Amino acid sequence: MNNTEIHIVTGAFGYSGKYIAKRLIEAGYQVRTLTNSLNRHNPFGDRIKATSFHFENPEKLVAAMQGASVLYNTYWVRFNYKDFQHATAVKNTRTLFRAAKEAGVKRIVHISITNPSEESNLEYFSGKAKLEKELIDLGLSYAILRPAVIFGKEDILINNIAWILRRFPVFGIFGDGNYSLQPIYVDDLAELAVEQGSETEDRIIDAIGPETFTYKELVREIGKIVDKQRPLISIPDTMGYLVGWFLGKIRGDVVITREEIEGLKANLLYTNSPPVGETRLTDWARENASTLGVRYASELSRRKERSEAYENL
Repeated sequence: MNNTEIHIVTGAFGYSGKYIAKRLIEAGYQVRTLTNSLNRHNPFGDRIKATSFHFENPEKLVAAMQGASVLYNTYWVRFNYKDFQHATAVKNTRTLFRAAKEAGVKRIVHISITNPSEESNLEYFSGKAKLEKELIDLGLSYAILRPAVIFGKEDILINNIAWILRRFPVFGIFGDGNYSLQPIYVDDLAELAVEQGSETEDRIIDAIGPETFTYKELVREIGKIVDKQRPLISIPDTMGYLVGWFLGKIRGDVVITREEIEGLKANLLYTNSPPVGETRLTDWARENASTLGVRYASELSRRKERSEAYENL
């Protein structure tokens, strides 16, 4: 297929954006990326054109998107930190959406989160809700995809659960561990995003995988798969946060935040929707058991070291 249509992906040298870009290239589209990591390893070579976001200069951002038909937005931050904030990510994404409209982009496929709410006291979920409203009110065709947990070889959460299981004699569970998660494989999410990029109807889709776990079931399954079945102990949230904080200091990272603990326990990573992904986490983990959790995956390193390949940090 030789397609002259231009599609733009944010963060094509990162995690989910890389899988979306790969599928678009394979489908024959001309692909561009907007990124904060121009010097990061480019797995696509000259098949993709990279430009800085230029959030501070919307005219340049508009110019970078001229001629494009679809924008796939994966841009976000996981937590507040001194170098990045949810509020800034909301502001920047609004700038991105408005620049896309001015540039003549016809459709936006936006990666959100399960159960967003503007009334939430958790900035991750309230920020995502504000951006969904911004996109809906923008007047462009849109698809909003709401994943809960995304897994794959560049993943942080699943990998680091395995990393802890490999190294510590017990595993701490926040409360009773009976809150649920519905992980989706990153390439299944990418397939869904590209499918929605070719549609015109406005859609909001809970992008969840075929398996639902309670948190303690998830930890037990990973422990079995990497052959490190550890006793699970229930710990208070504050103690769990402090242990995570201490481990983060050792690793130079943020392992877990209070807000992430609260979101987990509030079942915000669970919906009643039917699955859209087909890849089972347990199958994928078995296929990758020899490498899963062998190395720690650092969120802050990925934010700071912007010349290294994403999966190496």
